[in-house]
Amino acid sequence: MKIVVLAGGLSTERDVSFKTGEMVTKALRENGHQVILLDVFMGYSDKEEDLTGIFDRAEAVSVKVAAIPETAPDLEKVKAQRKDQSDNFFGPNVIELCRMADIVFMALHGENGENGKIQAAFDLFGIRYTGTGYLGSALAMNKGMAKQLFLENGIPTPRGTSLKRGEDAAKIETCGIHFPCVVKPCSGGSSIGVSIVHDKAEYEQALKEAFRWENELVIEEYVKGREFSVGVIDFQALPIIEIAPVEGFYDYKNKYKAGSTVETCPAELSEQITKEMQGYAEKVAEVLGLNTYSRTDFLLDAEDHIFCLEANTLPGMTPTSLLPQEAKVTGVDFNQLCEKLIESSMRKYKN
Repeated sequence: MKIVVLAGGLSTERDVSFKTGEMVTKALRENGHQVILLDVFMGYSDKEEDLTGIFDRAEAVSVKVAAIPETAPDLEKVKAQRKDQSDNFFGPNVIELCRMADIVFMALHGENGENGKIQAAFDLFGIRYTGTGYLGSALAMNKGMAKQLFLENGIPTPRGTSLKRGEDAAKIETCGIHFPCVVKPCSGGSSIGVSIVHDKAEYEQALKEAFRWENELVIEEYVKGREFSVGVIDFQALPIIEIAPVEGFYDYKNKYKAGSTVETCPAELSEQITKEMQGYAEKVAEVLGLNTYSRTDFLLDAEDHIFCLEANTLPGMTPTSLLPQEAKVTGVDFNQLCEKLIESSMRKYKN
């Protein structure tokens, strides 16, 4: 198959996306496909040229990927590096190359990757892509909206509320939220802009930090407990993985710096808790319409109460990422998983 692996973009998870893209590209080439790794924002070449046969030189035209830095990228600097300085999110030749491909493997993370906008555009262009469609992507990306749907469908989640820029910050008191609590951007990822706060001073500082990234936040009660994640493919849950940061919580640094987190799969849980958590992960996929693959994050408190935090529609895809680790326990290696996700996604276009 001719495949474009789409990465980069303008989200705070740009660098992480490239690492996913690099590993997926390598796997798909080993599987025998012609694969171009493409930055959706920078595009390919700022000159008009004949793209015929470009997949025959896929390696030469693909993005070269560096290591993931410990801090989020400076997106203004990224924008300044684009040669045509266009305000079009799609870089030069991106749509043309994606239309030439049999399918686009979505290696994007965060805004304009997981929020449904690119999926909607691709639907209009007749471009096939991996993962959930535009509506499920949009619902899962908005943590405030997803939380409402969880509550309406019996999926336990921490008590919380949304707060928009300019609204009274004391709104949390009327919602029964007390310190400590969690402040996070409504549609962000990789825990960027997330703070656990213990008093009013920390709360005000956390609001400033989170509003740097977005105009709407989610504020929810802090649940002290063990952290877990559950992948779902075709509405079937994978084995549960436990995530135990060596220090602090599962923030940007702990997610991507080697040795910062201990990950155990399958997680050491009772059979009852395991089935219950996997059941909730499948219910999340059903409620949000995540019809190919996804990964849902959970907390388990000292009394064995389960709390669903959020769903990820384009989870990280390196061999050490959570979803691939879960799949490996079932006997599916990384290369096989990449193929499985393509097969699952292609079925969308046969119905």
